[in-house]
Amino acid sequence: MLRRYLLLSALAAPAILRTNAARAAEAVDVELVLAVDVSRSVDAEEQEMQMKGYANAFRDPRLAEAMMRGPIGAVAVTLFTWSDWNIQEHLVPWMRLDSPATCARFAAAVDAAPRRTHLYTSISGAIDYAGRLFGQGFEGTRQVVDISGDGINNSGRDIAQARQEALDQGIILNGLAVLDRTPPPAGLGQMQPLDEYYQERVIGGPGAFLMVAEGFESFEQAVRRKVIREVAQAPGPPVERAFA
Repeated sequence: MLRRYLLLSALAAPAILRTNAARAAEAVDVELVLAVDVSRSVDAEEQEMQMKGYANAFRDPRLAEAMMRGPIGAVAVTLFTWSDWNIQEHLVPWMRLDSPATCARFAAAVDAAPRRTHLYTSISGAIDYAGRLFGQGFEGTRQVVDISGDGINNSGRDIAQARQEALDQGIILNGLAVLDRTPPPAGLGQMQPLDEYYQERVIGGPGAFLMVAEGFESFEQAVRRKVIREVAQAPGPPVERAFA
């Protein structure tokens, strides 16, 4: 009898584990990954504008209202910074946001995150890293990566490959291109306008769009409008522009 009980228990264990795993994944309307450029073209003041922009966006009561209007009424959000192909820092872990209070906690975590600057600009590395962050405790009806940056891909593998692999996984890639007033470092000049580059080579997937910040001074306004649109799945043009 004991042997039979042990055998049945062993056979049932995988099913129990699968059930527990399924229960562990919380349903949300959107899984949103915020990927923030900290390459050397982003100086300390500009990096602070970016991080403060994200923090203040999540303090905006309109953002919490947009999150709560979804079928589930909650989103999962995380934030990491990126630069070289092998440099990504996961600074704010996944959080379930479903109220002004939870949004305020996320904003506080962004405020408290360290500020570090690195060298090159690997959008492909950021896309690859972001894709590996999904499925960590949440299950969204949409998986969205929000890539903000002020330069083209100049490190790591071909961006077209990274982009296509993400799209094949059902990930939506949105962009926030910052048209920096500061010239790029020597040797890293870009031939194609950055907003065109992001539109043609970075964003993709159903409903994907690009927000263009006309200088870092307009970053906060741009990111607020962008995140509200992402969580609310609000219709809009494929390219929007924000001015200081």
